Amino acid sequence: MRRLTARLTCAVLQKDDKSVGTWYGIPMKTVYVETSILSYLTARTTRDLLATARQQMTREWWDTRRASFDLFVSPLVEQEVQRGDPDAARRRVGALGDLQTLEIVEEAYELAAALISESALPAAAQDDAAHIALAAVHGMDYLLTWNCRHIDNAEKKPAIRSVCSRNGYACPEICTPEELMGDQNEN
Repeated sequence: MRRLTARLTCAVLQKDDKSVGTWYGIPMKTVYVETSILSYLTARTTRDLLATARQQMTREWWDTRRASFDLFVSPLVEQEVQRGDPDAARRRVGALGDLQTLEIVEEAYELAAALISESALPAAAQDDAAHIALAAVHGMDYLLTWNCRHIDNAEKKPAIRSVCSRNGYACPEICTPEELMGDQNEN
């Protein structure tokens, strides 16, 4: 399968370094951070119980797990976080910090179009198709999202994986922060 990889390696640490346990020369897993993650990360508290739970889980993942991965966004994410309430937009833009930005390449446009034309996603979900396509074309290991309507939807994911595969790409594992907590949920 064609894969344009964006994998990076961890920093070099000597064996006598007190930080033993990090990996020298072994690529870290990559995560495409979709816009909903930054929205929940920076949102003000709410009375909505589901939103509050997602905010808490996102903040916990951000604080405890993000350093275990190479994190990426796209120009689409950078545009989306600037929309809406100016104060909320400033917080979302601030959360981008030093996240790496993937390049929008022609192959991503083609895969996004295929996701729509082959009915993996509805025509109204063009931005969602673009997020999936960018993550797949760049060989991301995970696509982290709270968008369960179109992206992390159990009924849509088999079709999404199939379209990606037919077009020569591995589909990233689409998941929420709760699903990417590693062994931390086993206590």
